[in-house]
Amino acid sequence: MPVLGVTGGITTGKSSFTNYLRRELPGEFFDADACAHELLAHDAGVQRAILATFGPEACDPAGKPDRPKLRALVFSDERKRHQLEGILHPAIRERWTERAAPFSREGGWFVADIPLLFETRAEASFDHLVVVACSPATQRRRLAEKRGLSADLTEKILASQLDLPTKINQAHHVIWNDSTLTCLERQSRLLAGWLRARAG
Repeated sequence: MPVLGVTGGITTGKSSFTNYLRRELPGEFFDADACAHELLAHDAGVQRAILATFGPEACDPAGKPDRPKLRALVFSDERKRHQLEGILHPAIRERWTERAAPFSREGGWFVADIPLLFETRAEASFDHLVVVACSPATQRRRLAEKRGLSADLTEKILASQLDLPTKINQAHHVIWNDSTLTCLERQSRLLAGWLRARAG
């Protein structure tokens, strides 16, 4: 069975789409964002590296990484963002590649939601690449309404990601999410049906 990589941009709807797709293609699922949160919260090696790299200003009073403080630091300084990525991305990749390996050999569906899939050059590890995209205006509106981010921070986050047209050009499948969740769910069923037909 194919190993699927789902990516896109911030607030384009990757997580919602992947949740719908999982209903259609039961199997193993990996969430890179959740893995990053887990590493920051519970992995002692990652926590030590964060403290050593960014100092106490990136940590809470207990000395553990504070995500809002860390986000403010790394999106105000590109060098710091690359340092954080150098800590987290190898650990995240190790986890999902280990979990995907049996599915490549033995069958079954493996779906990985990886926001920075292209940025980390992971595309060769997947049989199908799905990009969930929307218009720039929709993306900015969602960041303001759902995340409560300032316009300045929004632009910094968007600038840190590979632009959506470039991701779309590298995708096997594109899901357009400028409409409703009902429309997004229908697209998940269409893609799942196409995948099942070709995997069977």
